[in-house]
Amino acid sequence: MAIFDQKTAAKKDTGPFASDLPPFRDPPPAADPTPGPTLASAPRAQGLPAKESLIAADLTIEGKIEGAGNVRIAGKFKGDVNVQGDLTIEPGAKLTGGVRAKRVIIAGELEGNIEGAQQVELQQGGVLTGDVKAGTMTVASGARMRGQADFGWEDKGAKSSESFSAS
Repeated sequence: MAIFDQKTAAKKDTGPFASDLPPFRDPPPAADPTPGPTLASAPRAQGLPAKESLIAADLTIEGKIEGAGNVRIAGKFKGDVNVQGDLTIEPGAKLTGGVRAKRVIIAGELEGNIEGAQQVELQQGGVLTGDVKAGTMTVASGARMRGQADFGWEDKGAKSSESFSAS
């Protein structure tokens, strides 16, 4: 009985968030000392950006996304997305809000406008309800869109790498 009282007293001294778990320790070093590809280095070796944020299929989030990396939405997001990288909306996912991204791939559903994208790809089964202003736009068979699409037009201040003349 005395041992039980000592353990109880020790727990009271550690505070309300005490745990019986052992302290965290770093894992032992790998048997092979030669470094292999890591998650962070693998995409760069292939020429792809290293950062990608994911909103998983079982999540529903409301807010605003801004940043330089890529974003992949597999769940539901309500709010504006403004990224310098790519935005991918997976099948079954839904984004409600405005989009500014370098490249936008829609396999799920987007309710909102896309502005300033270099490339928009509406894949089979993808649904877009909103207006698009992009450099190029690809629409696959089986995709649906309701809105206006302006693509292939140059901004007034931008210089073209190609010149066209009418004869």
